[in-house]
Amino acid sequence: MSPAPNYEFQEWWNKQRDHNHHFFTNDTTNPTDAVLTVQISNPLPDPTPDKDRSRSARQLSWLCLLRLHQLANSLASIANASLLLLRTANRRIFSPDSSSHYSASRLYRVIKFFLFLVILLLCVELLAFFKGWHFSPPSVAEAEAAVELVYARWLEIRADYLAPPLQSLANVCIVLFLVQSVDRVVLIFGCFWIKFRKLKPTAAMEYPAGRVEGENVEDYPMVLVQIPMCNEREVYQQSIAAVCIMDWPKERMLVQVLDDSDDVNVQLLIKAEVQKWQHRGVHILYRHRLIRTGYKAGNLKSAMNCDYVKNYEFVAIFDADFQPAPDFLKKTIPHFKGNDDIALVQTRWAFVNKDENLLTRLQNINLSFHFEVEQQVNGVFINFFGFNGTAGVWRIEALEDCGGWLERTTVEDMDIAVRAHLSGWKFVYLNDVKCLCELPESYEAYKKQQHRWHSGPMQLFRLCFFDILRSKVRMAKKANLIFLFFLLRKLILPFYSFTLFCIILPLTMFLPEAQLPAWVVCYVPGIMSVLNILPAPRSFPFLVPYLLFENTMSVTKFNAMISGLFRFGSSYEWIVTKKSGRSSEADLVAYEKESDTLMEATNLLRSSSDSGLEELSKLEATKKTLKTKRNRLYRKELALALVLLTASVRSLLSAQGIHFYFLLFQGISFLVVGLDLIGEQVS
Repeated sequence: MSPAPNYEFQEWWNKQRDHNHHFFTNDTTNPTDAVLTVQISNPLPDPTPDKDRSRSARQLSWLCLLRLHQLANSLASIANASLLLLRTANRRIFSPDSSSHYSASRLYRVIKFFLFLVILLLCVELLAFFKGWHFSPPSVAEAEAAVELVYARWLEIRADYLAPPLQSLANVCIVLFLVQSVDRVVLIFGCFWIKFRKLKPTAAMEYPAGRVEGENVEDYPMVLVQIPMCNEREVYQQSIAAVCIMDWPKERMLVQVLDDSDDVNVQLLIKAEVQKWQHRGVHILYRHRLIRTGYKAGNLKSAMNCDYVKNYEFVAIFDADFQPAPDFLKKTIPHFKGNDDIALVQTRWAFVNKDENLLTRLQNINLSFHFEVEQQVNGVFINFFGFNGTAGVWRIEALEDCGGWLERTTVEDMDIAVRAHLSGWKFVYLNDVKCLCELPESYEAYKKQQHRWHSGPMQLFRLCFFDILRSKVRMAKKANLIFLFFLLRKLILPFYSFTLFCIILPLTMFLPEAQLPAWVVCYVPGIMSVLNILPAPRSFPFLVPYLLFENTMSVTKFNAMISGLFRFGSSYEWIVTKKSGRSSEADLVAYEKESDTLMEATNLLRSSSDSGLEELSKLEATKKTLKTKRNRLYRKELALALVLLTASVRSLLSAQGIHFYFLLFQGISFLVVGLDLIGEQVS
């Protein structure tokens, strides 16, 4: 729609042209020339400047009104969003199911006591502020009233007994923070060096794309492909289809679908999907354990005990939500050729839902740094990194040499990687080979995943510490495993981030004799966040939310680290990360089209597969019977939110700018997460 004509401006222009008509007639007689002359010449001053100014002022007033209208609309949008946020928070708080799933934990009781303490200290400081004692602290000798004497004694106790140990703890955490920051900078420089020198693993040979006439299938080694899953209702079809259409001779590949589901309906669906691909000529088997112990490690161990496994040289592992590209095996297997000491080829993860919500965007930043920097640098320079549990190919001989899969921790992938490294095997990481998967879209799923990822390494460190010391590898490799791989990146990082920013910083507001410099609170964390976000440059607008969210997640990581280190019951929990299967329907259509060649090669009728429509209808029917999910309240995060917001009020009394803003925004971040307002909203 075109804008309405400005009659007021047109009327003013006509009057101006008529008023200055003598300038036009004196210079030229041609009207066209007159117009051109006006555009390129400087006319004499307007004899009626007041009128011109009044018109310009009116136009300026209309512009100001327009800007005010836009500002009002923006404020109304912010107000509506805030009102919606408050209503959602109120609904979460007073929901009858909001607190029925929680059990008391040691860490929560500690945080609750800490909250009571800081609220009490805030009341004392508010009383002192209104009495004027912040500006002229009373001494014991000069105290007149009993309250003044008590406060003077409190100042002495605070300065002599409480502040020194707190300052010592703060100094220790600052040193750990700087050591971890140096490690992060070294990794970044290593990544830059790899990019600058274009260092990457090279294979001794390459396989041609597609089928080649007259090729010898004996040139392709026997590969076992395993898909462990457990109640993967949303993603089982796309993972099985992606593996079955891989570009590898079918007679040289066997697919094992290792189903640990305890839902009979899901078992039937997965079994039907396997039979569908069997009819298409794919060598694929369905395995279901009667005794499902050991979680994923027990599942993989059971599959490797089959007699026919001895006929295979390599095993590729894909979790249920992973979708390898058709050329996955042709890009990974060649790296084993001529390198008999290579045990593992790991590929990078790529995420189909990284832009789904704020939570997935923040996860993408973390995992991009992990794969682009940590895995790549360790793979290039020391030939060792933690196996990611999926999207990798193992040499079966190496698995057997280091003892196979063990059920002693919830991080069986890291366990077998450490044992293979201690046995002298090398790893290769391929940053340019990507395998599609999905990120947890709800905070509940992400929290459970992070708890397992941070409690398991502490279990493993406790179990294999003496094995590392007794191993025959070089001392440098032992030091790397103990100090860098376990202590610095798995223990120190969650310890100092939680202790420094969630405990020590709020306490320094109430014990001002102990101080945290501004560079510790703001500048160094900001620089580290910039370094973390470099592998995902499109995520720079989320720099501040990323910094705040990482500190918020420190309570989960710290709790998991402590439970794993001291063998608390929650450290042995294995909860399958909930998948959404967001890309399932689109991928199913693509997989059906790509599988047409299999149908032609085996001369089967289309009706033998029925396009999976029957299984899809069953899937939709069972989805409707699922229990409705609800967003939850997270008590530890909410309690810490109140702690930080209380400390921000105390910081405001002392006019500490950077500390106040950090505490305020960090408290709001904890509040948003505690109310489950980040990620998928299902209530």
